Amino acid sequence: MWCCLNTSALDLQHLVPGHIQLFEPYTPSRPDHELMRAYGVDHLHRLNNNENPLGPPPAARKIISEFEPPRASVYPSGDCFDLRGILAARFGKNPDQFLVGNGSCEVIASVIKAFCEQGDNIVTADKTFAVYEWVAEFSGFEARLIPLLDHGFDPQAMLDAADEQTKIFFICNPNNPTGTYWDKDTMCAFLDQVDNRFIVVIDEAYFEYVDQADYPDGMDLMEKYPNVVVFRTFSKMYALAALRVGYLCAHQEMVDIIRRTHVVYSVNTLGQASAAAAMQNDQEFIQSTRDMVASARKLLISEFASLGLEYVSGQGNYLMVKTPVSDTLVYRKLARKGILVRTMTGFRFPGWIRISLVQQEVMEEFCGKFREVIAS
Repeated sequence: MWCCLNTSALDLQHLVPGHIQLFEPYTPSRPDHELMRAYGVDHLHRLNNNENPLGPPPAARKIISEFEPPRASVYPSGDCFDLRGILAARFGKNPDQFLVGNGSCEVIASVIKAFCEQGDNIVTADKTFAVYEWVAEFSGFEARLIPLLDHGFDPQAMLDAADEQTKIFFICNPNNPTGTYWDKDTMCAFLDQVDNRFIVVIDEAYFEYVDQADYPDGMDLMEKYPNVVVFRTFSKMYALAALRVGYLCAHQEMVDIIRRTHVVYSVNTLGQASAAAAMQNDQEFIQSTRDMVASARKLLISEFASLGLEYVSGQGNYLMVKTPVSDTLVYRKLARKGILVRTMTGFRFPGWIRISLVQQEVMEEFCGKFREVIAS
């Protein structure tokens, strides 16, 4: 019988890389039941995460409700074989042009790991979806953040920031949180100047919410520009956020490289089946959601204008408003009234909040509670 005597302390300073020591971890919000307890409310309207409150489309609902528990013991399709086939049929591509991940965050990580090595950098905006920056930084790569121009991505400034160590441009189109987008002419002019020297990721998480004739479809652009990678998700329009299904599409040789860094079996069986079903006869569902968002946007714009508040409203199922007091204070006061919004200090928009656009009755309740908070 023996024992091991631990005589030295764990030296994390030595073991942890410098870029990890400097990285600030993201802290998710607490579960709704904890927030309701903390704020003393019996309900919460979730206007903070750009979710679709209408829930999944009918065909996806059926898949979810009929999922047989014994299937939980069987590993999912490791490469989302069936879902990739359905995506290919939907968009006129080859199944091998698609890579499905555990939400779009996983495919962001896979792309960065596939193309970046020590000393490389990515270029994106300073006020956009933060995961591009986070994944690059905690992977040891520089994220070059370009200021927005009129609340939108600045194409020339992004090109000017690139050098021989740049590997990827990340463009959120439309941008979260401002809702601005590059039209087709702007996007093509940018891609022409890039001239295949860098990977260009076009994140179209809110693609299905845009109904503008000049909005470029990344799936079409990649036919002319082989360096384009398109991201889309089932979390937003299709209301499958809890099941975590996102995907990318690119030229097959590009996907073959990215797949080498991608974790298989990361997308669960229910998520794969629900995502596949969600695209069945989805036109009516998409239009109903767009109509809900349009009505909510009209109401909030009118409300903020009447209060004399600055706001930013573009595409997507959200808008931002500048608050006369701290955004965190507004968050806490609204939470005590059963309403969650997104504070924008973390997006480098201090003093702003972002509101998800949902059903009319919820928007009306928000407006009333918001007025009370502003008045107080």
